[in-house]
Amino acid sequence: MVKIPAVQPPRRPELGSALLITLLIITSLLAGAAVIGGMQLRGARSADLTRNGLASLYCAESGLVAARTLVATNYALWNASFCNPPAPAGTGACVVGTPASEPAWLQDPALEHDLDGDTVDDFIITLKDNDDEQDPLANDLTVDNDLQVFIISTCTKFPEVQKQVSELVRCSGGTCSRKLWLRTK
Repeated sequence: MVKIPAVQPPRRPELGSALLITLLIITSLLAGAAVIGGMQLRGARSADLTRNGLASLYCAESGLVAARTLVATNYALWNASFCNPPAPAGTGACVVGTPASEPAWLQDPALEHDLDGDTVDDFIITLKDNDDEQDPLANDLTVDNDLQVFIISTCTKFPEVQKQVSELVRCSGGTCSRKLWLRTK
């Protein structure tokens, strides 16, 4: 017996438009997810920098508080300890906030620099003379004439957001009184 093949209706050629639309929708969803994910990561990084910036400011302020008494009781060491920055702020080569700018008598163990107990110094203290020379004398940043000094504390705990604060204090009789507080960096 001979089989007669069944006649099939003619097929319409498919153009693949359904597949193309599905691929476009999937691609759009993936692109949207990538954009939202990137925005979320940028927001988290920004919040982290803000939090670390505030913690760095508190760290620098803690350095000022810790150093104030030691600075007041060591007036005789001030002139040899001043940081004389390069021009235009001064005539020396001392860079404020670097380990080389910190006087030896303000370093560990005389002044504890570790605020959080991780055995790493968290701040650097620098002393800078104020403009205390009278005319016609030129300003000499290596000699104090009026018992006033800038104590500058630089927080090094958060390298990406280092904060620096300065405080002009007048010291006499082993105590210092704050004259001016500045956030300098």
